[in-house]
Amino acid sequence: MTDVTRDDPIPTAPAAHAPQGSQRGRERIKGVFSTQDVKKVGTGTTTRKTIQKGFWYAEETEKGDVEVQPLNNNYVPSGPKRLISMDELLEKFAPEPAFYVQTVFPRMRELNKTVARADRHRQKGETFSAEYEYGNALQVDDENVRANFGLGLTYLSRGETGKADDIFERLVKLEAAFDEEHKHLFNEFGINLRKNQMFDQAVAYYTRALELTRKDENLHLNMARAMLEKKNFTGTVEHVLKALEINPAIDAGIKFLQWMQAKKLVPAEQQDTVREVLARIAGGGKAPAADDTGGGGS
Repeated sequence: MTDVTRDDPIPTAPAAHAPQGSQRGRERIKGVFSTQDVKKVGTGTTTRKTIQKGFWYAEETEKGDVEVQPLNNNYVPSGPKRLISMDELLEKFAPEPAFYVQTVFPRMRELNKTVARADRHRQKGETFSAEYEYGNALQVDDENVRANFGLGLTYLSRGETGKADDIFERLVKLEAAFDEEHKHLFNEFGINLRKNQMFDQAVAYYTRALELTRKDENLHLNMARAMLEKKNFTGTVEHVLKALEINPAIDAGIKFLQWMQAKKLVPAEQQDTVREVLARIAGGGKAPAADDTGGGGS
């Protein structure tokens, strides 16, 4: 239960354990539930049953199913999330409202405040205070996505690439790091890997992102920039072309390809394809400018 995580928005009110039925007129379920796993230990006359109790943070989605995430030893949600049906929740999970209100909710709230303090320090350039607060957060939840990104960005801002590389190794294993909700941190981290000339890490980072993320033209452009720094021109052109395949109107991709062509960096085996793509785009009129919100900054 410790493979991946994503940090949740902290709820503003205790859980509402509502009965099954229409979502209209009731608050969606959100709180802590428990499960029991009965196991046999020993053999023969020494066989005995043990009961293992697990605790989960559960939150009903807009579609009516439920996302559950295990609690770690510090009683905060951490680890992989999975979707279950409302029927499974009601059948196999027992509500623990007192445990949520008295223990879990306060710890989730305090963790969120710690990360928020760290973020403010980082944004003000107070990197050592930021490092301290991110460290406090990671002691509570070592898979907290915001804290890991924040600490990595703190190290990169100080040019401490060795420490940043340790964070990079941790982040590429966290699938939730590449979720839409963390996109601004994800983008900033990738850009700073390139700025710190950590090109191998940047390529591995975007490779992982492309494995986990829906089609995103800006991811391909970021990968192209990283490959350009490594002088992998074939890979550079390949990813720019993929970006344009997803969105032929992305201005940054068009200009990137034109620049590659003008600098004579397009490998011979790709030149015909590049000319054909640029001619087809030109035939359709001038592409509108597109802001590089997907993290294509330099």
